[in-house]
Amino acid sequence: MHTVRFRDPTGLTRTGQLVDDVIETAGRTYSFGEVTILPPCEPTKIICQAGGFLDHRKESGVQEIPDRPELFLKTPNCVIGHKDMIELPPNREQIEFEGEFGIVIDQQCRAVTTENAMGVVRGFTCLNDISNRDDQEQERNWVRGKAFDASLPTGPVLATPDEVPDDARLTLRVNGETKQQTTREQMYFSVPKLVSEVSELITLEPGDIIASGTPFGPGPLSDGDTVEVEFEGVGTLRNSVDSY
Repeated sequence: MHTVRFRDPTGLTRTGQLVDDVIETAGRTYSFGEVTILPPCEPTKIICQAGGFLDHRKESGVQEIPDRPELFLKTPNCVIGHKDMIELPPNREQIEFEGEFGIVIDQQCRAVTTENAMGVVRGFTCLNDISNRDDQEQERNWVRGKAFDASLPTGPVLATPDEVPDDARLTLRVNGETKQQTTREQMYFSVPKLVSEVSELITLEPGDIIASGTPFGPGPLSDGDTVEVEFEGVGTLRNSVDSY
């Protein structure tokens, strides 16, 4: 099942099921193209895994696999939807894309075991963790580097876990050119392990997102670019880039 949040032509926010490019809700149907697609959930927080794929850790000069996921936070102001504009922050030269997939939580939970973790997962969505390297790397400031406005395009839909293969492919394209590609099975911490580890100390709420981390190949974004994140079983998240 694919769930989509959208704003209908009258301005009302609705939730429906996407079937063959048609949204069905409350006895009505809408074409995907006639409505404004909203982020598929409204998180209270986004917990992100740093370097969740081994090839990206090696690219970053880090060889060791940690004993547990390395985590940081993004905040709700980061979240924008499908076709929303990515606004590049001013006076920064190195803004980069990071294609990822998001794990969306279904219920309030804490200290979830690995065995029970999928029971608290509502589904999966596409993410683009836009990163401000000027501040992240030069100042080691992860708030300025990661939590600025419109830095987490999310969507376009929420796919239930049964829709997403264990080896689902993740691809990021800029202006139609493939820049990143991996599969879900290349994460060195599984989805259940990641959910369990995050929930050990953090109470998760419905709609919260856990971000998978990005594979090899993050790179620069420029004014006017179009960036797409495609996750098998979910769909394609598309955004354009503008400057403040």
